[in-house]
Amino acid sequence: MDSSKQKVSSWWRPDVHADRRAFLIGRNAIQSAFRGYFARKDFLEVDTATLQISPGNEAHLHAFTTQGITTSGDRAALYLHTSPEFACKKLLAAGEKRISCFAHVYRNRERGPLHHPEFTMLEWYRSGETYETLMNDSAELLALAAETAKTRTFSYRGRSVDPFLAPERLSVAEAFERYAGIDLLATISRNGETDARHLAANLINAGIRVADDDTWADMFSRVIVERVEPELGFGRATILDEYPTSEAALARKSPADARVAERFELYACGVELANAFGELTDATEQRRRFEAEMLEKQRVYGEIYPLDEDFLAALDIMPAASGIALGFDRLVMLATGAPRIDLVMWAPVAEYGQ
Repeated sequence: MDSSKQKVSSWWRPDVHADRRAFLIGRNAIQSAFRGYFARKDFLEVDTATLQISPGNEAHLHAFTTQGITTSGDRAALYLHTSPEFACKKLLAAGEKRISCFAHVYRNRERGPLHHPEFTMLEWYRSGETYETLMNDSAELLALAAETAKTRTFSYRGRSVDPFLAPERLSVAEAFERYAGIDLLATISRNGETDARHLAANLINAGIRVADDDTWADMFSRVIVERVEPELGFGRATILDEYPTSEAALARKSPADARVAERFELYACGVELANAFGELTDATEQRRRFEAEMLEKQRVYGEIYPLDEDFLAALDIMPAASGIALGFDRLVMLATGAPRIDLVMWAPVAEYGQ
C-alpha cells in the first residue's frame, strides 16, 4: 500500500471518541429496538455472504473488486456486495417467508456527509405480501427510531420532520408536475418506451439544462436530483412511489399502468432513506433489464459486472414478494442528530486517495 495516499484519521482518539459516543450508543439502541420489532412480526434474521459472483447490476452502482484463489491456484473475480438483495431473494426461493438482514455493504466512488464506502443496510422481505405493507413497516420504524432516541423531531441541515406523522405518499409523476411542471408520463409510451426528445423539451421549458448526449434516464435523474428530492420529507416523511419501469430494474410493473413499476423510496428531511420493490420474479425479463443496465454502465463508465446466474435461476421458483433496503446509518443520523454518517459508525473506513 502506498502510505502517502492514506490520510491520518482521528476517530480513535479518546477526546474524539467521547464526542461521538452518544451517537454510537444511540445506534446500538435503535438496532436492538429494530431487531425486537422484526422478531415480534415473525421475521427470521439472516446473515448473507459479503463476497459474491456479482455485486449487483445497476448501471450507476460501483463495486469493490477482489480476487478469489482456489487451493490449486486458479483465480476468479469476486466482488464485495453492494446489497444482500440477491442472497435474500435466493432464501425466499428456498422457502423462507419473512426475513430481515443487517448487512455491511460496499459501494465504491462514494464518500461524503451521507455516503460511506462501507455502511449498514437493513433489508427485509415479505413473501406473498404487497409492497404497500412495506410502507406501513417504514412508518412504524421511523416512529420506533424516534421513540428509542427519545426525540420528537428528525432534523438535518435545517430541515425537520415529525417521525410520528403518517408519511405523505406521492407518485413520481405527481412530483414532476408539482416541482418541475413536467408531464412525465406523456414522455413514456404504453409499452414503457421512453421519448428523450419529448422529455428534453419539457426540461428546457422548465429551465433545466439539457446536454446534447443526454439520455432519457440522464434527464430523469437530473430532475429528481435538482427539483424533486430537495422538496421531499419536510414536516412529515415522503413516500415517492410509482417510478417509471425503466428506472426500476428489479421491480415488477404496476398492474394499473405498465409505464410505472411497484417501486417507492422513503425520504425524510430531504434525505433518501429506503428503496422498496414489489419484486420482479420473471427471470427472462430480469435478465433483459440487467443486460440493458450493463450496456449503460459500459457506455458511461467503460466497465460491466457479470450476471449472477444462480440468482436468475432462483427467480424461476421465487414466490411473489416485496422487499426493501433501508440505509440504517442515515436513519440513525436523523434520529440522533448526527451531522455526518461517519459519526454513527463505530469504526469508519480510513481516508484514502487524494
